[in-house]
Amino acid sequence: MAITWDPTDVPTVAAEDLAAPMRRLIAEGRGLVLLRGLTAEDAKIVEECLRQRLGKEPSLELAALMRFRALVDVFACRRLSELLLERGHEVIAPSLQCAAQMRLSLKWGFNPRKFHRVVTELLDGGDAGIYFVSRELLDAA
Repeated sequence: MAITWDPTDVPTVAAEDLAAPMRRLIAEGRGLVLLRGLTAEDAKIVEECLRQRLGKEPSLELAALMRFRALVDVFACRRLSELLLERGHEVIAPSLQCAAQMRLSLKWGFNPRKFHRVVTELLDGGDAGIYFVSRELLDAA
């Protein structure tokens, strides 16, 4: 079955679908993937996790994989890597939420400036609900 998308707008996914491979990477001691990039072993773990979670929906599985890879790529941007080093693990869940919903072009990836702004707004918003959603994303089994 062919998957057809507009390459300038990858379909959105649930934040939980991006959180599952991140939890697995953290559990296997590869939680620094946002700082050091996606290795071949990391990519294999992410693909296996998404296949187990979304295997019955190949287009959703592919969209989640593309969004996860773009998430890792956008953290190569100096502003985002500095934000992660400064604020620590609390940046991960808002980044997953942002990556799940923000417009994504296959050619250009996420816009780093917009991504940084949205993540910073989520972190500085002072909304306790965001914290609980974030904890649920990372703590869920």
